[in-house]
Amino acid sequence: MRFAKGHGTENDFVILPDPDGETDLTKETVRLLCDRRAGIGGDGILRVVRTRALGEALAPAARTAERTEWFMDYRNADGSVAEMCGNGVRVFARYLLHAGLVTGDRFEVGTRDGAKGVSVEADGDITIDMGRVEMQGTSSAKLARQVVHGAQISVGNPHLACEVEGPVADVDLSQLPELDTEAFPQGANVEVYAQVAPGVLEMRVYERGSGETRSCGTGIVAAASAATPEGEGATWRVRVLGGECTVYLDADGARLRGPAVIVAEGETVLV
Repeated sequence: MRFAKGHGTENDFVILPDPDGETDLTKETVRLLCDRRAGIGGDGILRVVRTRALGEALAPAARTAERTEWFMDYRNADGSVAEMCGNGVRVFARYLLHAGLVTGDRFEVGTRDGAKGVSVEADGDITIDMGRVEMQGTSSAKLARQVVHGAQISVGNPHLACEVEGPVADVDLSQLPELDTEAFPQGANVEVYAQVAPGVLEMRVYERGSGETRSCGTGIVAAASAATPEGEGATWRVRVLGGECTVYLDADGARLRGPAVIVAEGETVLV
């Protein structure tokens, strides 16, 4: 099977073109493909499938995706299905352009969180309309060496975005965070962030199903939303281990802008 490899601020993905939905991706296959020693290596899988090929498998929450031609079937590195991935949508959009599957600088991509608008910027960055961010109260998590408190947020998938004192580099994200299972029955991504300059955040993230990653697009949006006073708009530059993205927050929701790169193509015998 053909594959490509891409990343958005070093959040990297194996891209599997499967336009007619003929590949049955088991958890074991996803884990092997994402294995950085025994497989291709990545934080997750982006399966490129025509939306109409999914038929009744399209979840109710994704119904607005029915109007899109291409659907991003995203899997975490552990094989679990994820609702949304901000960096993944940018990389998915870049692959569609790279492969000639779409044309123009404005189109939509289907996700389990519905249709997402894509804008290709003049400098090559890609901006994704992430929709409305849902603030759901507060919660906490126990990390390896400390307890952090933050905002419970949905960006199509669940997050706990926690402001911390001192450098985010000092936070130990080596272990799976312990979350309130009532607040997060399906688990969540946990972000730690700090404001380092006016309009600038630094952030690290432990992603559900993948561990600490170099970047997380929905997590970047969650951190920016948590740092913004309720009812206000804002523009944030968010620095992560793999680079920097920009978040625009206004009454219409959130937009995420950043790079997306295809770095390799090839053929795998693992599927």
